[in-house]
Amino acid sequence: MASKRDYYEVLGVPKSATDNEIKSAYRKKAKESHPDLHPNDKAAEERFKEVNEAYEVLSDGNKRARYDQFGHEAANMGGGPGGFDFGGGFGGFGGFDSIFDTFFGGGGAQRHRTGPERGGDLRYDMTITFEEAAFGAKKEFRFQRTENCEECGGSGAKKGTKPKECSTCNGRGTVRMTTNSLFGQVVTERPCGSCGGQGRIIADKCAKCGGGGRIRAVRTASVNVPAGIDNGQVIPMQGQGEPGLRGGPSGDLYVYVSVKPHKFFRRDGFNLYCEIPLSMTQAALGGEVDIPTPYGVEKYTVPEGAQSGEELRFRGKGIQMIRGSGKGDLYVKIHIDVPRKLSETQKSLLRKFEDSLTGKEYETRKSFLERMKEYFTT
Repeated sequence: MASKRDYYEVLGVPKSATDNEIKSAYRKKAKESHPDLHPNDKAAEERFKEVNEAYEVLSDGNKRARYDQFGHEAANMGGGPGGFDFGGGFGGFGGFDSIFDTFFGGGGAQRHRTGPERGGDLRYDMTITFEEAAFGAKKEFRFQRTENCEECGGSGAKKGTKPKECSTCNGRGTVRMTTNSLFGQVVTERPCGSCGGQGRIIADKCAKCGGGGRIRAVRTASVNVPAGIDNGQVIPMQGQGEPGLRGGPSGDLYVYVSVKPHKFFRRDGFNLYCEIPLSMTQAALGGEVDIPTPYGVEKYTVPEGAQSGEELRFRGKGIQMIRGSGKGDLYVKIHIDVPRKLSETQKSLLRKFEDSLTGKEYETRKSFLERMKEYFTT
């Protein structure tokens, strides 16, 4: 079985393409292979399906983000987090009705759905601490979504009554029209004007929802934040989005994670970076110092003559890898803290110390001072 082409390649756009560029490319590609313009052409029909599938994903912000992260594997996650839903496939091209409006001057076939329809996806932005991202956490949060009205069960009709089938469209929700176009006579469908495309008419509306069958509700949910999650990553919650219409499945809820910066550690992927100060005495003489890590304090013996800017590496003291059992590393840069205010006694001791330097240390210093003197006097 041939592997799927990249969706961006199918539409002929770069990965940085804007929504408008994707929409424009879709219209062009779909028109080139539309079945109405290529009757009995199986290849054109397959291209049309491929173009529509690509557009279905890239035109949706959530689906596009998942595709950019997981590629075509995201489609295999339909039974779990992050999967794509193509609304029942491409049978009869019913999932892509707007294309007719595009090609046939606004009089195209817009098939209004009267059967089960999947609910919309929702987004929730969550801010967590550095520690919660590093070790994982269970977070509870409140969000709003549209739900079926409890009073009428989502029918929109007053309790004890039922909607009636529209006599104009016989419950189809659409009426057929025949128009002439550059490509010949085209039979199209429009939403029924009598029932607004619903296929039914509500005589006595529910007082709670006003006949809409839906109300806004505040719900509480909890999510398990995995250890190692990074800023900007998304946690999908299947079935927590908008309830479906007419018995359709619920959409999904996507939690977009934002991680607060840490005061001491800087994160880059799964590695951590920080800086520790050493006094001049510690740097010169060496000795044991405390190194902070996310997992506690590490004892480390600084060698004599440590220099400012030197970097120490602590393996496995970084962030938990979200798709593995390992951890990143911790990199600690040494910063020698030079005192700013010294007493006369301290200054005198330092001068005596400097005068006492002999051998290689003294020669190196003397050579450097001589070069600096030559630079400023020539």
